[in-house]
Amino acid sequence: MGSTVKNHCNLIFTELILVLLAASLSFGQESYVCSRATYYGSPDCYGNPTGACGFGEYGRTVNNGEVSGVSRLYRNGTGCGACYQVRCKIPTHCSDEGTKVVVTDYGQGDNTDFILSLRAYANLARPNMAAELFAYGVVDVEYRRIPCGYSSNLMFKVHEHSKFPNYLAIVPIYQAGIYDITAVELWQEDCKEWRGMRRAYGARVGHGKPSSGWCKREVPSVGWRLW
Repeated sequence: MGSTVKNHCNLIFTELILVLLAASLSFGQESYVCSRATYYGSPDCYGNPTGACGFGEYGRTVNNGEVSGVSRLYRNGTGCGACYQVRCKIPTHCSDEGTKVVVTDYGQGDNTDFILSLRAYANLARPNMAAELFAYGVVDVEYRRIPCGYSSNLMFKVHEHSKFPNYLAIVPIYQAGIYDITAVELWQEDCKEWRGMRRAYGARVGHGKPSSGWCKREVPSVGWRLW
């Protein structure tokens, strides 16, 4: 039954979120902010599937594994899914464009704003200079927030901690543009009212004891609104 519930929910989320996305798009940050960046290791150079944002496998492979843990930019999970252009400041070693990363985790370093995956850190470098850049361990960088771009529309993934029918947990994925989802409300048809979903951790939000109709296939029975 759990698999059927997830399939039905994914269909609902995909259809409804298309109406909400356009109102939330905005432009990128033009000025760069100075900071520092380091990297973390993984067997395949991808991201961490157990990252604090709660993205799971999506957080490991999104953006081709060019992802980052952040500290100050995490903002209690609101910063999860944000995209940044990061470029280092050693002219002989660093490329002009740097790397473009998606925030998927929380992490603190030595006065760093970014703890990059190996793939992301390597992309800071000019051709054939990645090994030299890795030797630094920590580098001065400048960064700015940029629009995320995906071939898929914004969707809500039903989190594996959901327990039908008592608890619904969801995680936004493929969050394009520049915007933060600061609140999610669920429309419950049986009560005829909007009910707020609580941020559990990272990007994950949850709602206890949803109504028996929360996963019906008919779109009018469920609604969403975001801030």
